[in-house]
Amino acid sequence: MKRTPLYQVHKTLNAKFTEFGGWEMPLQYSSIVKEHLAVRTTVGLFDLSHMGEIDVCGQGANELVQKLSTNNVGRLTDGRVLYTLLCNETGGIVDDILIYRYTDNHYMLVVNAANIEKDLAWVQTNNDTGAEVRDESEDKTLIALQGPKSIEILKPLVPEQDVSEIGYFRFSLGEVAGIPTIISRTGYTGEVGFELYVSAKNAEGLWNSLYPAVIAADGEPIGLGARDTLRLEAGLRLYGMDMDDNTNPFEAGLGRFVKSKNRQFIGKNALLTQKKKGITRQMIGFQMLDRAVARPGYAVYQEDEHIGNVTSGAPSPTLKYSIGFASIKSSRHTPLCRTTNDKIDIEIRGKLHPAKIVKVPFISTGT
Repeated sequence: MKRTPLYQVHKTLNAKFTEFGGWEMPLQYSSIVKEHLAVRTTVGLFDLSHMGEIDVCGQGANELVQKLSTNNVGRLTDGRVLYTLLCNETGGIVDDILIYRYTDNHYMLVVNAANIEKDLAWVQTNNDTGAEVRDESEDKTLIALQGPKSIEILKPLVPEQDVSEIGYFRFSLGEVAGIPTIISRTGYTGEVGFELYVSAKNAEGLWNSLYPAVIAADGEPIGLGARDTLRLEAGLRLYGMDMDDNTNPFEAGLGRFVKSKNRQFIGKNALLTQKKKGITRQMIGFQMLDRAVARPGYAVYQEDEHIGNVTSGAPSPTLKYSIGFASIKSSRHTPLCRTTNDKIDIEIRGKLHPAKIVKVPFISTGT
């Protein structure tokens, strides 16, 4: 398995490790619940260096990223970030990514760890614009600082600019503790926070500059366990669980990120056809009504009919009950963005447990 430049730091902190996307990553340091609640109430520090970064540069860069993206990259100006999907010709989701615009001829695509090679091949295969495509994943390290105290912790380390003025889904180039850094107001937790990109050689220096302030603020280093429960509470999908190459954006509840007016992109025709015909399955959020925990793959029933399966599920440390996503037959329910309170049952170890469909996100977040 691959290891990030911060592996030895995590070892020193007695992290418990797990495999994720071909990487050996910290699952937790203390406990998932303690780390989760730290991000919701104070601050947390994450190593996300397993994520991939692909630069698209030069003449034809704008044309290429527009061709790849379901969302409209033309909306971006310098210093802005866009959440979008890469789709194949049949409308299936190749990956969900962030696109950073430095200039009209320089973009950075941030892709999921397990999809780096696949996404790079996809970008290169569809590059007929003459743009330069570079895999920067091994040379870049990503550290996230998330939580209500993230701004006050980062501010003293960035004396040349006011990081509180960086808008949501915007970024700036600067120095954090004297280290050249891409300072991005993005995150995967639903909280106020930053994602910080630095050269891999500076990873440990940046972590060590942030860590003492995080601990002093009653914060925690955060593993993948709490990262998963945080993103679930915030209603954020995870590639490979809630969507994949055989799921289209409408089925994943991500249709709002398909912007097809006056532009072309890969998968557009298939997606327009699917939207017109209507989808046969859709993503819903649910809340368990007893103490049971619904895990991915568990069957969902309504009136004794199997209507779908859980895609993500976990206990919510904030809400004190279990929540999740499920992919179900679309004819049965209203869209994910509405509250229905429809009762469902989820089969757990041969027994049906009661649940209800609820509005997503599951909590109001700090963003």
